[in-house]
Amino acid sequence: MPYITIESQTRRNIYYDDTGGSGPVIVFSHGFLMDRTMFAPQIAVLRQTYRCISWDQRGHGGTATDRLYPFDFYDSAQDLADLLQALKIKNAVLVGMSQGGFLTLRYALTNLGAGIVRALILIDTEADVMPPDAIKANDGLLQLWTSKGYSPQLAAAIAAQIIGPMPPGFGSTLQFWQTKWGQTSFPNLVQSFNALTTRDDVTLALGAIKWPALVLHGTADATVPIAKGQAMAQGLANAKFVPIQGAGHASCLTFPNLVNPQITYFLDHLSGPEATAQTATAQADKPRKSFWRR
Repeated sequence: MPYITIESQTRRNIYYDDTGGSGPVIVFSHGFLMDRTMFAPQIAVLRQTYRCISWDQRGHGGTATDRLYPFDFYDSAQDLADLLQALKIKNAVLVGMSQGGFLTLRYALTNLGAGIVRALILIDTEADVMPPDAIKANDGLLQLWTSKGYSPQLAAAIAAQIIGPMPPGFGSTLQFWQTKWGQTSFPNLVQSFNALTTRDDVTLALGAIKWPALVLHGTADATVPIAKGQAMAQGLANAKFVPIQGAGHASCLTFPNLVNPQITYFLDHLSGPEATAQTATAQADKPRKSFWRR
């Protein structure tokens, strides 16, 4: 199985998929309670031109373990850094959905001069903390899950939050994810929920991120309000915001017909094949302008 092993205070294995090839690299980081396979609709379109790497974060998918120590999204960002180093990736577009966006922003902020980031694609995510009412709701969901167990009612509630409105014919895909959620062990649940609800606010640091960024956000997102995505895009130095009409929190999964063309256009119109951190830094003092070709 494709794992990389990270030797540190706590030895860990990170599970990933890699389409291979010599094309430009795109790295996909999934959302909360999801895994690398949520990006199958995007990878199916992009793999002919790009080398697509997707990975499972701590507590999720093939990276999940029987025992999980407390962690935060800076730890997850370091996991991403370790993955890129192990695979000898020198330049990549980073895609992050929701939780994947949280760690992608933190990776970008802690690696401003590393020269690896080419661009960012941020989907249904934000830079802010979780508001108190949402923390209370998540704490209640976790308490119910750990005390009463997984149930159809709980599955429906989770789907409403992290999937959102679904197009016709999505039923079998929803069942696939609901089955996966029910297989999540309690140690992974507890620590993953804690990382989600206790994250810090990186809003004021966003301006330091100079790389081109595409921000996609479902107009019907019930988990991260679209205004949060808009605010994040405004805080970034060189971002384009695109609403995904009718989509909920997992727009890349539920409405790939709307999301994929936006991603493809963005990738096709980056300013150059090697838009590195050094290039972004050199442009930092120039007037803000769009990366889109006119």
